[in-house]
Amino acid sequence: MAGGWAKDGAEQEQMESTLNDAVQRARSQLPRGESLDVCEQCGDPIPDARRKAIPGVRLCVACQSELDKQQSAFSGYNRRGSKDSQLR
Repeated sequence: MAGGWAKDGAEQEQMESTLNDAVQRARSQLPRGESLDVCEQCGDPIPDARRKAIPGVRLCVACQSELDKQQSAFSGYNRRGSKDSQLR
């Protein structure tokens, strides 16, 4: 149900576009190439099981967890432009 000047199905197209962008962003962050034996940040050894489970891994679990925390702080969602944020 589109309103105003938007064509029918515009909301669905916007949701699909947002989802496709998120999938593309996630895929672009996947490791590629040969796994490292040691973490490129701290130099600790990367366990064989981790290297086999995630081909192309470059960080140990501790460094990867810290990186994930930092990246989760940025959601990529513009709350200032959100209608919901204006109603609060």
